Amino acid sequence: MSSTSDTRTAPSSQQPRPGALDRYFHISERGSTVGREIRGGVVTFFAMCYIVVLNPLIIGTVPDSTGHFLGGGTEPNLPAVAAGTALVGAVASILMGAWAKFPLALATGLGLNAYLAYSVVALPGMTWGGAMGLVVLEGVIILLLVLTGFRRAVFRAVPGFLKTAIAVGMGLFIAFIGLFNARFVTSGTGVPVQLGVNGSLEGWPTAVFVFGLLLMIVLWVKKVPGAILISILSTTIVAVLLEAVLKIGVFVPADGKSSGNPTGWSMNVPALDLSAFALPDFSTVFEADPIGGVTALGVVGASIVVFSLLLADFFDTMGTMVAVASEAELVQEDGDVPHSQRILVADSAAAILGGVGGVSSATSFMESATGVGEGARTGFASVVTGLCFLATVFLSPLVALVPYEAATPALVLVGFLMMTQVTDIDFSDLSVAIPAFLTIILMPFSYSITVGMGAGFIVYVLLQLVQGAGRRIHPLMYIIAGMFVLYFLRGPLATLIS
Repeated sequence: MSSTSDTRTAPSSQQPRPGALDRYFHISERGSTVGREIRGGVVTFFAMCYIVVLNPLIIGTVPDSTGHFLGGGTEPNLPAVAAGTALVGAVASILMGAWAKFPLALATGLGLNAYLAYSVVALPGMTWGGAMGLVVLEGVIILLLVLTGFRRAVFRAVPGFLKTAIAVGMGLFIAFIGLFNARFVTSGTGVPVQLGVNGSLEGWPTAVFVFGLLLMIVLWVKKVPGAILISILSTTIVAVLLEAVLKIGVFVPADGKSSGNPTGWSMNVPALDLSAFALPDFSTVFEADPIGGVTALGVVGASIVVFSLLLADFFDTMGTMVAVASEAELVQEDGDVPHSQRILVADSAAAILGGVGGVSSATSFMESATGVGEGARTGFASVVTGLCFLATVFLSPLVALVPYEAATPALVLVGFLMMTQVTDIDFSDLSVAIPAFLTIILMPFSYSITVGMGAGFIVYVLLQLVQGAGRRIHPLMYIIAGMFVLYFLRGPLATLIS
């Protein structure tokens, strides 16, 4: 299935010879155009630029065991964390696009940053510099695994149906992220999630989200070129006008002292700011201290932290690469992805960049699929996304102009497009259907790509063994399943070791 709204035509012998940019990125060869790549890159940026605001709120507001915050000082330095986040996203995305030539953008990964903030830096003797040093160590190890061919070999050992299940599961996952971040669904009282506020849709921000989603769907069905980008920009304009007139403000949960602002904007308030330009503060850059991190936790403790980071990075990127390649119709007949080795090297280097930049491990973003949905097929789109991040280093107020409610409808639409691949899974074969099912449902239900993949891999190996078909399993699948077992039990194991 093609997910682009444009009609693709193969270049004929009578067409002019492609330019250097086209030839380098294989733009025409992959059925794309420079215009589509630019649109796709910008759409991907809008879908993931929330990380520039969200990452500082996660890792910039938690002191380490010494009472100091990221970037130095005894008070939060959120502008420095935002600048570092944007810089790392820019360098990593440009590296992926220019070298690996794949439409995959990167930035600080959610989950890993929360793990550092809430589980690592509070440990006795641990500093933010030490924590980022452990991120650098994790990145170096995963890079070595790529350079030795182990990471790519693991990718090739995964059965095709599991790769499809990963793509479908991630489609549901990003759709859920879109609905939750826009507060179309929220944490409920007595139930895990609910519709809107107390089971009802309320507030202008929710109306903006619904408007953006319906507009995007209509434009997509009508095959309007640039449907996703048009919807994001149009919805942002509506949001800015509403905020200017109604002064809606940011979402504030109710507590015992006040009713809060339960119908406010999810995070970014779309208010015009005349002071858009600001000189960046790079206080987080080059603060990583690997030796300090190991010294604070000891070899065993540091190894557990590094292993936890490594396993999540190792498989999250693999799943994201498969899903984006499937959506872009770039998966080859042998199940491999073009330039897969370079993709994995660039992603591993990004983990190191995140630690050096002092903003947590950078990883591939599933939101890249929104750019693919807009027509992107090459690394030029990732370069465009990286350049947008680079501008954000200086123009962060303009990025904050786009609220979740305007950007997240793209995640819902692309989630639908990715889910359509479920028809490629043979559900009549239980040894295939059950691992695929667990992979698909546990990604959104556990809010973790790694958990979904791990459950699917373990159950697949188990079912093959009980059916006497163990010889058909690639030997690396046993290693992967064993690693996931250790990952799921890392809490009890850490307690046992300590």
